[in-house]
Amino acid sequence: MNWEEYLNNSLAVIEKLDSKEIKENISGSINLISSSISNNKALLVCGNGGSASDAMHITGELVGRFLLERKALNAISLSSNPSILTAWSNDYSYETVFSRQVEAHAEISGSIICISTSGTSKNVILAAEAAKENGLGVVSLTGESGGDLFELSDFIVRIPSDSVPLIQQGHLIAYHFICMGIEKNFL
Repeated sequence: MNWEEYLNNSLAVIEKLDSKEIKENISGSINLISSSISNNKALLVCGNGGSASDAMHITGELVGRFLLERKALNAISLSSNPSILTAWSNDYSYETVFSRQVEAHAEISGSIICISTSGTSKNVILAAEAAKENGLGVVSLTGESGGDLFELSDFIVRIPSDSVPLIQQGHLIAYHFICMGIEKNFL
């Protein structure tokens, strides 16, 4: 594939982000997360690989700032503590590395963002299940099918592609808009 083909594929996915379903799920995500943060509940965020970087990016935008000066917002990336990630994975299981942290940080009426391009990452699925069991609202960012996260999510932003890089590009656009919406609610 050459640059022009890749760019055209990227633009085609971006144009599909204007769907009613995506807009409704983004709006619902902003409201759910804003409500939990306004009730002094942490937003938890998790994902693997590039999605782990996205989890850290989201929490950085909310704890720091996105576009506007405002107070810090309570957001925790479950992908960013190497001591927890390596100790728990070594001693127990990588599949439960996020659900264990959900258990530690969960508060009823809190929220979690689960990021998985396939929607089938076992440790992310278990985090969503633990969140549900502990009364958290679940927002998911996935690819087109939604995978197993489809049934576990209160709101799911399914990027209309099965190409991992294109899904990740769509996730960036979606979560930047979610961060912007949350930030506006806290001015």
